[in-house]
Amino acid sequence: MSTLTLDITKDRCPMTFVKTKLKLEELEPGDILEILLTTGEPLNNVPRTATEQGYTVLETVPVKDNIYKVVIKRGDS
Repeated sequence: MSTLTLDITKDRCPMTFVKTKLKLEELEPGDILEILLTTGEPLNNVPRTATEQGYTVLETVPVKDNIYKVVIKRGDS
């Protein structure tokens, strides 16, 4: 199991999820992706879309100002 990190704080939708999806596709079963993103559309859309695509959002925590960390896990199958 490994943990990857992705910083999309400088990106805007729809690029935020495009970059997230590409990184999620690199995950092996059980791997974790930690994403740094901003409030607004990225914070609303990235976790929702990841969940819709079968990933598990483990947590969403504020980091500083308008930046959050979203932790996503790929299922074991």
